[in-house]
Amino acid sequence: MKTPLNFAGPAAPGAMPGAASTAMASRAAASRAAASRAAASSAAEWSGGRDATSKIRTPALAGPAAPPAGDLLTGGEFSAAQISELFQLALAVKRHAPRFRSALAGRFLALIFEKPSLRTRVTFEVGMQSLGGGAVFLDHTATRLGAREAVGDVARSLECWVHGLVVRTFEQAVVEELAQSASIPVINALSDRYHPCQAFGDFFTLEERFGGLRGLKLAYVGDGNNVCHSLMLTGARLGVHLRVATPAGYAPDAAVAAEARQAAKENRGRVEILTSPEEAVAGAQAVYTDVWASMGREEEAAQRQQIFAGYQVNDRLLDAAAPDAVFLHCLPAHRGMEVSSALLDSPRSIVYHQAENRLHVQKALLLTLLG
Repeated sequence: MKTPLNFAGPAAPGAMPGAASTAMASRAAASRAAASRAAASSAAEWSGGRDATSKIRTPALAGPAAPPAGDLLTGGEFSAAQISELFQLALAVKRHAPRFRSALAGRFLALIFEKPSLRTRVTFEVGMQSLGGGAVFLDHTATRLGAREAVGDVARSLECWVHGLVVRTFEQAVVEELAQSASIPVINALSDRYHPCQAFGDFFTLEERFGGLRGLKLAYVGDGNNVCHSLMLTGARLGVHLRVATPAGYAPDAAVAAEARQAAKENRGRVEILTSPEEAVAGAQAVYTDVWASMGREEEAAQRQQIFAGYQVNDRLLDAAAPDAVFLHCLPAHRGMEVSSALLDSPRSIVYHQAENRLHVQKALLLTLLG
């Protein structure tokens, strides 16, 4: 059984991963206090609890939320309070990176990727190294996990050498099997069902932009895929009002939608599933899209291009949103398909702010789970 972790400080040099759980647990209280002091110190330096470029409110922490579970598999492991605390730490890391440059000294991370990656790989590798730790990349784009060696054997071997696993895979079941087999934290860096790291970074970006998330109106237009699932689940916990517009037959998974609606009910959020892009976007403060054919569905690309032709997000569609509405995309984008080049490159687009914030939020996540 994994020990719930939280904002931890540097590991003892040379500490072995297999014996680390007790040491990590004993450091948790001191580490949490250190992170809280860093966030509170950062907040004190900014007028009104904000800095000149960020609208995130950063009050001194009255008391930390209960620590999340030792893994990030779906995003549901984090409550609204824990996500808020994660965002406060991410903001402190973003504004005062040198304070954290040895926070994970002596810690090592393995990245296991079955799919190509730019933003996810670079931000985890750079993030881990900038915190004083090390990262090793295991390329499984040619041979999937489980083909050469049992997934459980991979997990139990890696836990002897590293302190955490970041997994980008086709099947959610593989992420879950790794987590069940390993005693070290496992982070889902994308599966066919969820992309929680992306959603956390996106909502951190929106909170920076708008100063709060409860009641924020977010529209998602396109395929009801893994990114859509994670936006729904995370947004619902944060009290966001989310409208999803997809063609008939391409809606989000019914079980995910039901879970998101229940979370929204508990957190004063809202989740609506529609088929009209115009209805979804009307009055929205943020409009999001993703590729029409996700990795692993390339053979459907031509057919989907015809089905999704009326779901392109462009200036005309965004004009139906709120006057200060922004455009988001997790990238890579297929210009001229799900989004017009003109909108992607316009001042209303914040896609590169999203990309930057992946680094800061994932550094906070590493501090939380690996400290």
